[in-house]
Amino acid sequence: MNDIGVILLAAGQGTRMKSSLPKVLHCLGGTPLFLHVLQTAQRLAPSTVAVIVGHGAPAVQRAYAGGDVTWVLQEKQLGTGHAVLCAKGLFQGFTGDVLILSGDVPLITESTLKGVVAHHRAQGAVITLLTASLENPAGYGRILRDSQKNITSIVEEKDAAEVQKQIREVNAGVYVVAAPFLFAALAGINNRNRQGEYYLPDIVDIGLRQGGTVATMAVDDAREMMGINTREELATMEKSLQERINRKWMAAGVTLKDPLTAYIEDGVTIGQDTVIGPNTHLCGATVIGEGCRIDGSAYLTDAQLGDQVRLRFSVVLTSCRVDNGAIIGPFAHLRPGTALGRNVHIGNFVETKEAQIGAGTKANHLTYLGDVAIGQETNIGAGTITCNYDGFHKYKTKIGDRVQVGSDSTLVAPVSLGDDVYVATATTVRHDIPDGALVFNDRQERVREGWTEQKRVKMKGTKK
Repeated sequence: MNDIGVILLAAGQGTRMKSSLPKVLHCLGGTPLFLHVLQTAQRLAPSTVAVIVGHGAPAVQRAYAGGDVTWVLQEKQLGTGHAVLCAKGLFQGFTGDVLILSGDVPLITESTLKGVVAHHRAQGAVITLLTASLENPAGYGRILRDSQKNITSIVEEKDAAEVQKQIREVNAGVYVVAAPFLFAALAGINNRNRQGEYYLPDIVDIGLRQGGTVATMAVDDAREMMGINTREELATMEKSLQERINRKWMAAGVTLKDPLTAYIEDGVTIGQDTVIGPNTHLCGATVIGEGCRIDGSAYLTDAQLGDQVRLRFSVVLTSCRVDNGAIIGPFAHLRPGTALGRNVHIGNFVETKEAQIGAGTKANHLTYLGDVAIGQETNIGAGTITCNYDGFHKYKTKIGDRVQVGSDSTLVAPVSLGDDVYVATATTVRHDIPDGALVFNDRQERVREGWTEQKRVKMKGTKK
């Protein structure tokens, strides 16, 4: 839609959030509020996108890495009409329609935006606004209509009479406006109201006075236009978003054992026939392949799982890659930089960090593997530690293919173990070991028979 421009309002402080963070930077489904709206609007392929920023402008700008928007600073927050007027220079000579959106209305859908644009053009309107009917319309501007159901005005709640406050049809804050009319009308509004602000909805009165067509379109699902002003509203919206996301994945062939406790952020991807247990968090850009099973109480952030991966109960995975057929957990922690090959087993109370582990290798119990590269078909015994840090620098451990590391072993980096090495139980390895060697520490085993009884007699004699 090259003849569509977008203005996104993201300048407000959001005082009712009780936060030093700009309201539009509070996250919903792991994504700042205004980015939900921006990304949806961008799917319409607009020719120009202006984001109006004010409070916390640098932080808002840092939250978006793209270069396809123009940031417009509203130095003083004098109302929504003034905010839109700040973008006037950007639309000089533009004769298309401008879609105006609010950065705190994150559930608006692409289909609704396309629908309101199409309706606007079908009606030949100068302004088209989205409306909704709410059981509790408190806080929203009310739509006033005549006996023929034609819109006559919009009244903000703080300026509404008591009888007007009973109206349930509200302004959703989404507008499509012919650009030439928009900026001419904004020059004619005033701030003679209780807030002392320039209200964007006042252009409706101007359009009607000029004899233009002012159209409305009711949104099918009122949750799409719900704004967020408080932490409680944010929590309610989070629930609504999760319901939408979870329904999407179940419709795509994913089993959620308990949809009420499955938390899946918007940027996650899940393959068919994957089964996800209760109390699971899938965050960031996590990708899960087909036929995986996550038992429950898992927390994944920016993790990539291949097909047929099994995550047993209570695992944490962050910024790591897991190849097909791997089994992880229970109670395992894969930290950033971990990359597991096919059919790797990482068992209970095993922690990895910057660990590249080859296909078929197993570390099933009580182990720390940090800054390590391990080959294929190696077995890491319980209690093994790669000692990678001397208080100043990190060092690398290299372990070859088919290595057997006995329990309670300590590998002091930097150190390298060749292929087919055997590390005896309770060995401290400080030097490189060649292929096929056995490494062990000499420790004489001594036995003192009768020692326990002698100790007991001695201790009884010391009692007071």
